[in-house]
Amino acid sequence: MTVILLALGAACCLGLGFVLQQAAAQHAPKQDFLSLRLLLDLVRMPRWVAGIALMVVAMALSAVALALGDITLVEPLLATNLLFAMALSRWLTRQRLGRTGWAGLWLLAGGVTAFIVAGQPHGGSSDVGQPTQWLIMGVVLGTALLLAAIAKRERVHVSLEAALLGVAAGLLYGVQDALTRISGDRFSHGGWGALLTGWQLYAIIVLGVLALVMVQSAFESAPLRMSLPALTAAQPLAGIACGVGFLGDRLVVTTGALAWEAAGIAAIITGIVLLGSHPAMPPGAGRAANVRELQPH
Repeated sequence: MTVILLALGAACCLGLGFVLQQAAAQHAPKQDFLSLRLLLDLVRMPRWVAGIALMVVAMALSAVALALGDITLVEPLLATNLLFAMALSRWLTRQRLGRTGWAGLWLLAGGVTAFIVAGQPHGGSSDVGQPTQWLIMGVVLGTALLLAAIAKRERVHVSLEAALLGVAAGLLYGVQDALTRISGDRFSHGGWGALLTGWQLYAIIVLGVLALVMVQSAFESAPLRMSLPALTAAQPLAGIACGVGFLGDRLVVTTGALAWEAAGIAAIITGIVLLGSHPAMPPGAGRAANVRELQPH
């Protein structure tokens, strides 16, 4: 129960923080797209700083949750950040939930419950180093960088651009969560010395900066509904893949359990899409909502 409450607290801070960040990022200069200069411009905006502060709190809460529980349990719970983003967005836009909103809400909540109850995530070790483990990390990171490169080079339709960056950032955050779990184990067994001498801590920082630039560029270029669903769907999938692939987390694999787990993941993704496309999600403001339908190659 402690892990669940910590993960839900992190999800709440993430959802609220994302809304505040997007409200500020849409006013950033276009030439800062996928550049570290974007962060330097955004840090001057109080609303963005508040959103980042909430994200930092979320990272701290999720780090504690990952230290106490399994990543295959924490990641689906973090996906509920969209519920809290929807709550704030609905308050800002005065939009009713309607059938689509309620359907998305119940599908997301029900999918998370079904996956956790059927899968019963448990166990796991953080012994990173085997070739298969590095392969999984390489595939996830390579996919994220490839998607970001496509978004930067092609720069075609605004919705595709934002979705690509959202998926890329979600994949990086999923790997970051896995490495956070490993760092927590190192700290528990060896204290600050083990934590500071491990490469995982520094990889977490690098991944965090890269993902932050991608997220803010997506927020800058398009309305929240075009990027947040992709990010929210990609992060738990990457985290679960890392948890099972190289953290040794285990799920129940009976036929019935696998069916419910698959149905749960499908419900989570469907709920994310329905909530993310809801009219209550901020459409953007100022500069015509940053509409950038076509970009030159």
